[in-house]
Amino acid sequence: MSEKAGGWTHLSQSELGELSTQGVIKSFPRNAVIVSEGDETDSLYIIISGRVKFYVSDEEGKDVVLGTQGPGEYFGEIALDGGPRSASVMALEPSRFAIIPRDKFRGFLRTHPDFAIHLIEKLIRRTRSLTENVKSLALMDVYGRVARLLLELAVEEDGKLVVDEKMTQQDLASRVGASREMISKIFKDLSVGGYITVDHKRIIINKTPPRHW
Repeated sequence: MSEKAGGWTHLSQSELGELSTQGVIKSFPRNAVIVSEGDETDSLYIIISGRVKFYVSDEEGKDVVLGTQGPGEYFGEIALDGGPRSASVMALEPSRFAIIPRDKFRGFLRTHPDFAIHLIEKLIRRTRSLTENVKSLALMDVYGRVARLLLELAVEEDGKLVVDEKMTQQDLASRVGASREMISKIFKDLSVGGYITVDHKRIIINKTPPRHW
């Protein structure tokens, strides 16, 4: 297993290859909805190429983005209990997936205990992350949520913290439950204060933003 920023984990090449043989390969174009919140599907999706986002919507069509994933990562394991999908998944770019039926995935878990432990650890990390998100929404103002998200997404490059994931201000607004106009104002304040530099859609964190503005 290899780790990436934000706590998500990639499958190793051997795991990716072995699991992929258990299902079918399917491609989706950019902006295609792979699964919809509330669907009764029961398959695991392994991302072979491309990138996806996870989001939930209200009755008025307002979306909140929960996160993104890329090649070597997987989603859909929460459907192992037979319940409906808890979020929708959309392709951010042309993507290919290995789609594994629930019964075959259960069989794989029985014969690969190390991977089963990894799956449990991933679900624990997700629970911790969701708890932190609830805490953030309840106790932090919008600025605090933006600062926290930037630090979560950042990876170290040449001694600097950099957010390489291409995200528009609208994407960030959806992640923290705010308006794009508010994100624009916060980015301006952070830039003027020397906390961040936006360079070719990359966000460079020059110094840790304060928890409160």
